[in-house]
Amino acid sequence: MTTTVPRPAVLLLDVNETVSDLGPMEDRFAEVGAPPALAGTWFAGVLRDGFALAVAGVSAPFARIGADCLRGHLAGLTLDRPLEEAVEHVMSSFTSLDVHPDVRSGLPDLAAAGLRVATLSNGAATVARQLLGSAGLDGHVEAMLSVEDAGVWKPAPAAYAYGCDVMGVAPADAMLVAVHPWDLDGAARAGLRTCWVDRTGTPYPSYFRKPDLVVSGFDDLARQFGPARL
Repeated sequence: MTTTVPRPAVLLLDVNETVSDLGPMEDRFAEVGAPPALAGTWFAGVLRDGFALAVAGVSAPFARIGADCLRGHLAGLTLDRPLEEAVEHVMSSFTSLDVHPDVRSGLPDLAAAGLRVATLSNGAATVARQLLGSAGLDGHVEAMLSVEDAGVWKPAPAAYAYGCDVMGVAPADAMLVAVHPWDLDGAARAGLRTCWVDRTGTPYPSYFRKPDLVVSGFDDLARQFGPARL
């Protein structure tokens, strides 16, 4: 069954957790002697500090914020290696992550349905290229964009405007696809349509703008829009 939501000209895909599966990062934390659950706390801290800089109107690379936050979390722990080696071991996991299974099956179907697809990440574009290239999916993505070129992190309006400008579409003709409600709220306030990838059945926060579309995964998203309209 297809959706009644108008078909967007471009899909802008968030990358971290939306396309990539960050679950294996828990193993990297365990491998250096840290609690696996620290991975989630660390990632939330990275986002917090990136958002704080965005509010101040400035930016820093995801890798720099991530490494510094990680040093703070690991410094007081008994590790099985020197601190800097532990930081490198955890941070390097971004180059070996895989995509979610529904992305592997759904992204080709989205391209086959005639939808233009690009990534828009708070992380580096090189990470997205590595991720999708390793999965054999890079050919289905027209552009891999990073907010590093926008000068500010999502959810600042300028980050979404940058993605739309590069893809040559008005915000109203683009749809952001993400697992993060904060990202969807930012995109909606910037004039984009939004799609929430809800893989876990989590309640959506009432204080954020509701998404235009809710799907269980990328394969579901491809089914919602159906084949290309001639």
